Amino acid sequence: MVEQHTPRSLIVTFYGAYGRAFEGPVPVSALIRLLGAAGVDAPSVRSSVSRLKRRGFLLPDRAADGSAAYELSQEARQLLDDGDRRIYGGPPRSDEWLVAVFSVPEQERHKRHLLRSRLARLGFGAVAPGVWIAPAGLAQETGHTLERLHLTPYVELFRGAHLGFAPTAEAVARWWDLTSLAKQHEEFLDLHEPALRALQTGPDPAPEEAYRGYLLALDSWRRLPYADPGLPRELLPADWPGDRAAAVFTELHARLRDAGAQFAQP
Repeated sequence: MVEQHTPRSLIVTFYGAYGRAFEGPVPVSALIRLLGAAGVDAPSVRSSVSRLKRRGFLLPDRAADGSAAYELSQEARQLLDDGDRRIYGGPPRSDEWLVAVFSVPEQERHKRHLLRSRLARLGFGAVAPGVWIAPAGLAQETGHTLERLHLTPYVELFRGAHLGFAPTAEAVARWWDLTSLAKQHEEFLDLHEPALRALQTGPDPAPEEAYRGYLLALDSWRRLPYADPGLPRELLPADWPGDRAAAVFTELHARLRDAGAQFAQP
């Protein structure tokens, strides 16, 4: 993965990491300062905030001093809460599978595309046209997503075991592109394992340095638990790099998140 920290992605990452701890809405001036520390200029912050407002992720508000500010919408808060479980702890492990079966009328085929893209973004693998599968631990988040997008009339969800006929490990290798997933984990390690080694052997970072390092690491990491949805370890190749990537992020989180919070103030 060529690391591309877009302004809009970094704003979402900021709200997920620090913005929810603000008392009240986050002032635009604070967003400009805090995103500036990660290399985003003020015009890019303002234009990205406007796009997130149009998408319903952010709501315009006023800070205590009357200045312009932005608050998360209720849907955005649920999205971030769902993301917390995925990003920081992974979905609950289960021997069962969640199967989504959908059918969309031809005159609403745009919703068919939306369904496929959202199931893929949640980490589902494709079994057959209109049949997608994921670890059963994603059931709650999947339900939230389908309800938020008003797609529940087109989908049925089932939970159960894989009964055959190919061995489950072989089936999983068809349903997901494991080579691509492994490469994403390896690229994360290439980018962020050296930073962790520097932290392990050097002095504690200053608050701004910790904040910037954590924001960029989280912005890179948070996509991986969606691409790799917590597939059972015994069904993956023996040299699977996902365990090491998760361990690197977990230690970066422990070393940087709270130190960075000292800088991420209004």
